[in-house]
Amino acid sequence: MKKLILIDGNAIIHRAFHAIPPFKTSKGELVNAVYGFGSMLLNILNNEKPEYIAVSFDTKAKTFRHEEYDDYKATRTKAPDELYSQIPRIYELVKIFEMPIYTMDGFEADDVLGTLATQAEKTEDLKTLIATGDHDALQLVSEKTNVLMPFKGFSESVIFDTQKVFSKYGLSPTQIPDLKGLQGDSSDNIKGVKGVGAKTATFLLQKYGSVENIYEHLNEITGKVHDNLDADKENAFFSKRLATIVTDVDVTLNLKSCQTHTYDHEKVLNFFQEMEFKSLIRKLQNFDHYYSKMQNENEEKQASLF
Repeated sequence: MKKLILIDGNAIIHRAFHAIPPFKTSKGELVNAVYGFGSMLLNILNNEKPEYIAVSFDTKAKTFRHEEYDDYKATRTKAPDELYSQIPRIYELVKIFEMPIYTMDGFEADDVLGTLATQAEKTEDLKTLIATGDHDALQLVSEKTNVLMPFKGFSESVIFDTQKVFSKYGLSPTQIPDLKGLQGDSSDNIKGVKGVGAKTATFLLQKYGSVENIYEHLNEITGKVHDNLDADKENAFFSKRLATIVTDVDVTLNLKSCQTHTYDHEKVLNFFQEMEFKSLIRKLQNFDHYYSKMQNENEEKQASLF
């Protein structure tokens, strides 16, 4: 099967900024997040060798979640200016590689990625790999969509399929929003049901399947758990909605524009030299060969059509 890589730009930027110690160029520009993003990008291209690739970023506009819930993510500490100052450089790097960028005001990057992945599933012989540091994306895992999570800085990564999600949570990927609907999510300031933790929530979902079905069988549940569920019913449904990634954003996947192709070696080299990324410059030799091979294969396929 051919492979489509979808990169959650903001999640990777945050992961890189916090995983890699701060360092500056000789001109004093902080570039640790840029380095982490660039390293992740080269690793993905080298290890996964995708036929297609695209990136999504959050926009500055409020999302529908913020509109519906003023305190959404309100408990998060605002990222430092040192992180935000590096985002334009990361945009620059993505554009130098000529990778398409998908964004949509009113939605988060994972909503856009969820939509693109859902559309990709309709394409025969195509598998999608979402690269992110956000565990919320695990709800998107399916037979044709997996999630790649970097760890140990960016030196290693793990790929989540349906079996690995079940091993981690004891639930299917589609039940992740239900889990957060019950236990909440402190990182996003999603309340959930007061008094219901991960263990109870998992037990209930293993037995009843979903938040909706739990409430349809509420009379079967006794004791304090029943009382907590009854008292916080509205929060349970609302929290699940907030935690659910939207998969019908008004964006359209264009596989042709996502096709990997030869890049302008000189532009990439100049960028890495300006950033003083010596280790990434050394890696470029691998990609010259890979991209040339990919370009030749694509040209042969196109020629065979005529």
